[in-house]
Amino acid sequence: MNQQRQKVSKEEKAKIVLAILRNDQTANEIASQYGVHPNIISRWKQTVIEGLPELFEDKRKKIDRGRYQEQEQKIERLQKLVGQRDYELDWLKKKLSVFDEPR
Repeated sequence: MNQQRQKVSKEEKAKIVLAILRNDQTANEIASQYGVHPNIISRWKQTVIEGLPELFEDKRKKIDRGRYQEQEQKIERLQKLVGQRDYELDWLKKKLSVFDEPR
């Protein structure tokens, strides 16, 4: 009753999912052939179907998006830094004005 989980390589998973996508055999037949539970095969199939559109995405756009996000984060950090410097400058001006007042 106490079974160890079987490790399935990514290549083996790909073969299993391709077999299920071909519709030559049922999920139960494929599951018994490869020794994997049919529910697991269904999950792998769903993962593949959901991930297919990303395979055809333009990789250059992905890189550009990454660079864009990096630039946005850098701009945000710089804006915070400028805001902090403005605050410090205003504080120093107020403190300096105390020394400028005639006695």
